[in-house]
Amino acid sequence: MNKYFEWDSVSSEILHTPGGVKDTYGADCENKLKVQYAVRGVLNSYGFRDIQTPTFEYFDVFNKERGTVASKEMFKFFDRGNNTLVLRPDMTPPIARCVAKYYRDEDMQLRLCYIANTFVNTGKYKGKLQEVTQVGAELYNDDSSDADAEMVALTVECLLKSGLTDFQIEVGHADFFCGLVEEAGLSEFEAANLRELIESKNFFGVEDILTNNAAEDKLSVSENLKEIFLKLPEMIGELDEFTEFVKMRSKNERVINALDRLKKVEEIIKVYGFSDYVTMDLSMLSNYSYYTGIIFKAYTYGTGEAVATGGRYDGLAGQFGKDANGIGLAIVIDHLMLAMSRQNLLDNDVIKGIILVYPQEFRAAAIKKAEKMRKEGSFIQLIRKSSHKQADDYKEYAKRMNIEEVLIMESEDKVEKLV
Repeated sequence: MNKYFEWDSVSSEILHTPGGVKDTYGADCENKLKVQYAVRGVLNSYGFRDIQTPTFEYFDVFNKERGTVASKEMFKFFDRGNNTLVLRPDMTPPIARCVAKYYRDEDMQLRLCYIANTFVNTGKYKGKLQEVTQVGAELYNDDSSDADAEMVALTVECLLKSGLTDFQIEVGHADFFCGLVEEAGLSEFEAANLRELIESKNFFGVEDILTNNAAEDKLSVSENLKEIFLKLPEMIGELDEFTEFVKMRSKNERVINALDRLKKVEEIIKVYGFSDYVTMDLSMLSNYSYYTGIIFKAYTYGTGEAVATGGRYDGLAGQFGKDANGIGLAIVIDHLMLAMSRQNLLDNDVIKGIILVYPQEFRAAAIKKAEKMRKEGSFIQLIRKSSHKQADDYKEYAKRMNIEEVLIMESEDKVEKLV
């Protein structure tokens, strides 16, 4: 009795997963695999070829200079040589490393895609997943606005292919904010403070440090630039609505070039026919410092997290020794699945498949029958009939497993459906 009690106590502890990770099984797993391979199929159809990188890499691949997540948000450990290793928090730096290593002399387009899990140590009390599955694509050696627009259009097509229909992709430019900060002459600390307020959409805080003379951290910014910063929350929509307003108040080359680039991307997206899914947003800031051009995020109902992200990072491969511009996208499958589940877009009733039950004496015939049906495209699970189970037991089992049909071999040539 004590032995069973001790086992029950131990098993109750080890049955749970750590905070921030989860099991995926049954219909949820079936749906997740279906979605991620549907998205991958779209990427392949655009000419992207699959690549796999290690789950863990040297810390330096993701350090601060690479512009990825903060050191404290990485899962770190050590190898026998005492080198610091990390579980990859992001797929873009590892692929940039591969491009520099395996395609050093290639100067024409490189199109690479992946399905991979990433790991970010956000803290178990923040309610965020620390391991997520991403399906993404990276396009190198093309710095054109056509490449920018194609990646946005590709994101639209991937989300549509997944089964999502109601979403918006917000597109901004990393240099827009950087140019304004440059023109304003803000220090790194001041810029970081302003960035934090804008990222959190705290425009009351932005207004306070720009206009409140009593504020200790009040920023010294020209009236023209103040007007731009304060109008940022309204700068969402078609570019023509606020381009003139910005150009009348800023003469910074990075700001002007960002607006011009976004206009080109906006026009090309119209050619794709995806304008209804895309919104320009000049208040958008990049999560990673390696972004140098357009940036974008896709949002939908049912989750507060972006279901897709992407952007241009023209200097990243250079940090690994290859002068190559790049742009990428990542569909965050776990966020997408949560949204689709809450929007009732997933098939949670039936997992495709058939159970074929056979008595022992018909084993050879059952195996032959199953092989034939598999070749015809069916998913067949063989179960030898137990003398301790009735037909209803197999039907109830199929129901629990969400399997659509149960067949039983009555003879070597006869198969009946259990009803």
